[in-house]
Amino acid sequence: MDDTKIINFSGYEWQVKDNVTVGPGPNNWSSDNVWIDKDGLHLKITQQDGKWYCAEVYTTMNLGFGKYQFYVIGRIDQFDPNIVLGLFNYPEFVAPNQEETNEIDIEVARWGSSENPNGNFVVWPSVPGLKRDWHNFSFSLNGNYTTHRFNWSSKKVDFQSLHGHTNNNEHQIDAWTYQPDDSLKRIPQQPLRVHMNLWLFQGQPPTDLQEVEVIISNFQFIPAS
Repeated sequence: MDDTKIINFSGYEWQVKDNVTVGPGPNNWSSDNVWIDKDGLHLKITQQDGKWYCAEVYTTMNLGFGKYQFYVIGRIDQFDPNIVLGLFNYPEFVAPNQEETNEIDIEVARWGSSENPNGNFVVWPSVPGLKRDWHNFSFSLNGNYTTHRFNWSSKKVDFQSLHGHTNNNEHQIDAWTYQPDDSLKRIPQQPLRVHMNLWLFQGQPPTDLQEVEVIISNFQFIPAS
């Protein structure tokens, strides 16, 4: 992996993924599909010489309990069924027996079928052997702006998606509070890196064969007090 491309966005350093045929997907990844301008951080899926390339960035530092908020620009409600936008936490290192653990996801995806809901809130357990828990919902937009956030503590995770770019709770699309009895096993307890990616489900091209772009205009992290 090319670890040399680092960008600065919203007060954090982000490493840009640049590799071929790795997960999620698996997909090809290109650092050329990530750039910053006055509008924000662009993530793009492109096609070159018959191959499709995806985009991902992740923080160079781990962040802990607190509020994570993403301002998104794009008609994400009109995604092709094979497109996935991920806004999530993930470990820096994953041991072979720790796969499918320690992850908090907001994903806009239909997982290959137009019949599936396009909103997904997901929590992966802190220990191996337990299954993930999730909440799905369908949504449509009136414009290009959405806010997505989760508030993570040791005992619960509060998710929200909202119309527009907002710090309050107005114009909510959907929300979910995950508060299991065995939270120390069901909810990640360690600081994690923040990832933002745009990729293809199972590495399959968009059914319409169109390139796709999303802008993250701002990311905010407010540590728990």
